Amino acid sequence: MIIKHADDKAKRLALLAELKKSALLDARQREWLDEELVRVRRGIEGERDAAFYIDSYLKASKNNAVIHDLRLEFEGEVAQIDHLFFNRRLDFFLVETKCFNGNLAINEHGEFSVTYTNGRTYGIASPVEQSKRHERILAKLLERLEITGRLGVKPTFHHLVLLHPKAIITRPAKGIFDTSRVMKADALPSWHQKWADEDVGIVDALTTVLAIRSSDTIKDWAEKLVRQHRPTNPLTLPDFMAPKVAVAPAVAQEPTPAYKPAKLAASNSLPVHTPDEGLKRKLVCVTCGSKITFAEGKFCWNNETRFGGFQYCREHQKTL
Repeated sequence: MIIKHADDKAKRLALLAELKKSALLDARQREWLDEELVRVRRGIEGERDAAFYIDSYLKASKNNAVIHDLRLEFEGEVAQIDHLFFNRRLDFFLVETKCFNGNLAINEHGEFSVTYTNGRTYGIASPVEQSKRHERILAKLLERLEITGRLGVKPTFHHLVLLHPKAIITRPAKGIFDTSRVMKADALPSWHQKWADEDVGIVDALTTVLAIRSSDTIKDWAEKLVRQHRPTNPLTLPDFMAPKVAVAPAVAQEPTPAYKPAKLAASNSLPVHTPDEGLKRKLVCVTCGSKITFAEGKFCWNNETRFGGFQYCREHQKTL
């Protein structure tokens, strides 16, 4: 039975796409946006592929409850579980999904790396260890919610890593490091059936009699877990992505020109003439109004302190 589908990521994608249009982004912000868009898109693709196979296998089952995209916050810690399903026997399966644009390799030490199409290889954090960290948070929350088997039998946790059906996985030699729970998404149903046939033995069956709960009970518990879901705000951005304020270009202040001609300055009886600002940068002498050559105008502009940004014919240049 499907209790919760994945949260809609459309708002997140729309925000990132809109931000990329901004002309105010610096190099760091553009790089982060590109990487975040790839991460979100690949995450959606990987979770969608895995959900398809999980749902196809378990949606009609009354003995299993399925929760997609569950984010829990408990005692200051966070667990982001891609997919979770559990049965009436309280076997909890935590599923991590990965969608790489490359090939996955696991060595004898349980270390994960990805070789991309450009030939470069990068180490990545172990998704198995990541899932185990989520288990610790989930286990504490289940105890707080009093989700347990009959006679106090506690839940059992299993960790699965699902990859795209076309992924290539290189594994260490058999018996060195167990990678049986890292698989392509389409292999999940056959793996789970084999687990049920082989791993649930006679001793486990006796435990099952004590721990087993009804279908209605696990449905209620799954809904209780979903009420603990704390989604992130799709519009949240890191601090360094704060928008920058567009700064208007500074306007150079024109120096106060020495408008008073030398001959007039000697006499305090004559007023000082201030040219019309509209005549600036025009090939017209502001004193006599006659047209001047470009060379005459350029000479005045190159001596702005002397002529105040105005222009004069050669005769009147001598008066300043």
